[in-house]
Amino acid sequence: MRYPVRLQFKLLTFKLGQRISATDASGQPLMYVKQKMFKLKEKVEVYADESQTRLLFHIQADRVIDFSANYSFTDADGESWGAVRRSGMRSLWSAHYEILRDNQVAMVIREESPFKKFLESLLGGIPILGLIAVYLLNPTYLIVRPDGEHVLKLSKLPAIFEGKFELEKLGVISEDDELRALLAVMMVGLLERKRG
Repeated sequence: MRYPVRLQFKLLTFKLGQRISATDASGQPLMYVKQKMFKLKEKVEVYADESQTRLLFHIQADRVIDFSANYSFTDADGESWGAVRRSGMRSLWSAHYEILRDNQVAMVIREESPFKKFLESLLGGIPILGLIAVYLLNPTYLIVRPDGEHVLKLSKLPAIFEGKFELEKLGVISEDDELRALLAVMMVGLLERKRG
């Protein structure tokens, strides 16, 4: 993957459901996520691009509603690629997720500064002040190995009418783990938007 990777959440769309596109540093599409609305159990489809002609992955929750749900990744052929799991009560104050490979924690996603997210949520509902807060308060998330080594960093970029994020590489990471982390980051983005 060529970094930085850009993620763009479509906030104003006439289609039902959420949409995310991921592009590399040269603007080439990497993934396009389509999440259908009104599903009791989270299910997300990941395509190669916006044309949605080539399905790459499915991301599916293992239960209807739970603070510690697992969201498993399977490719178009049904092969398992791991999962991302919300860390239950730890995620109430700040985002904390575990990226799993072969049912073992391979990486952890955590908010760098939970206070920014809290302020953005608190001020977001106030007219005008909310728009300023959404534009200026940009949370960052660190993707860390269990030994504490930082491998990736996800930063929210200033934007009002759409969600824009940038994923930067900080350390050595295998191609498979890069892909797992990108899938996890996209799912976490969908879940965190629901949190506020």
